Amino acid sequence: MEPRGLDAAGTDGSGEPSVEPRRGVGRRGLIAGLAAAPLVVASASAASAGSSGSGGGSSSGGQSPSRNRILVIGHRGASGYRPEHTLASYELAARMGADFVEPDLVPTKDGHLVCRHEPEIGGTTNVADHPEFASRRVTKLLDGVSVTGWFTEDFTLAELKTLRAKERLPAIRQENTMYDGRFEIPTLAEVIELRRRLSAELHREIGIYPETKHPTYFQKAGLPLEQRLLDLLSRNGLNSRTAPVFVQSFETTNLQELRRKGLRTNAVQLLSASGAPYDLVAAGDPRTYADLITPDGLKAIAGYAGGIGPEKSMVIPVVDGKLGTPTALVKNAHAVGLLLHPYTFRAENSFLPAELRSGTVVSDFGRGIDEQVAYLKAGIDGLFTDQSDVGVLARAEAAKA
Repeated sequence: MEPRGLDAAGTDGSGEPSVEPRRGVGRRGLIAGLAAAPLVVASASAASAGSSGSGGGSSSGGQSPSRNRILVIGHRGASGYRPEHTLASYELAARMGADFVEPDLVPTKDGHLVCRHEPEIGGTTNVADHPEFASRRVTKLLDGVSVTGWFTEDFTLAELKTLRAKERLPAIRQENTMYDGRFEIPTLAEVIELRRRLSAELHREIGIYPETKHPTYFQKAGLPLEQRLLDLLSRNGLNSRTAPVFVQSFETTNLQELRRKGLRTNAVQLLSASGAPYDLVAAGDPRTYADLITPDGLKAIAGYAGGIGPEKSMVIPVVDGKLGTPTALVKNAHAVGLLLHPYTFRAENSFLPAELRSGTVVSDFGRGIDEQVAYLKAGIDGLFTDQSDVGVLARAEAAKA
């Protein structure tokens, strides 16, 4: 999620204080308890998921059971507790009660879909420690921005499998760094197999929520994502209206192309609070994300998608460090049958409005449950969170209100 990554300190550029190297009390204890009793968490998730969402059904988005529940989506897995986009992160999210896990998809040189937040992997793997790949460090233009590093499309899958993942936000999530160097870069095929195994073990369906990253960029590179994704879903029996799958993108053209190619699953148009979809920029189309959330824009989205994934500030803005009055986005989206799954909810002070922070250490957990409850009460149909256990608790609390 997010069109671009956070800065090196893990903040959103809002000028947070320096990070102190410690965590909030009780975090590891909570995780240990959840890992020891995953079925208890799963049961709580299933019970609270019975709450009905307000969104209607889009004719193109399909009617799956997930459209009638409030969903907790494990953002890049349980990325608040493990390095993102690893099988360990996805599995922990499911065991904490997530209904869906979210793999971001980029291709390898030989055409495999792998799970990374960006094609540039210098910040999320140990590729810099591999002298045999030193010459592959290059500068490329990624959606109009100059980026220097190592790119997945310059590696075969076999080469990527020699690398190991590392924590992307070590200043904020120092405890996650103890897992650096331990987990491979997974393929989408491996995530689908993990989903199958965990669904059987936990006695509830775990869904996948793949995001096609930079589709225009990869189309121009000769590695289009759409058919590869569609083929994998079809081979695994996941290309149907009732499949536990949402396909998402910040671009518009590729979602429409997927529909034309035969995608039958749910689809979600991601939305940023600023800027424009890069496919529209590249085509000279003047429309921005702001245009897409007008009533006419939402109606157009409903022609190819069953939901939207807005940046959370588009649902409830932060004003003077406090959650403000909800916008009309929920009402307007539901009016044309679109679900809303905003992003990204994170429990650390660094990512919370000032009124919901606890103490001054930006890496400590603040009142993340309260933030999520406020958005759930505003009528959203699910949320992306780095801490699935927090999402499960917030959903249960909101259901009682």
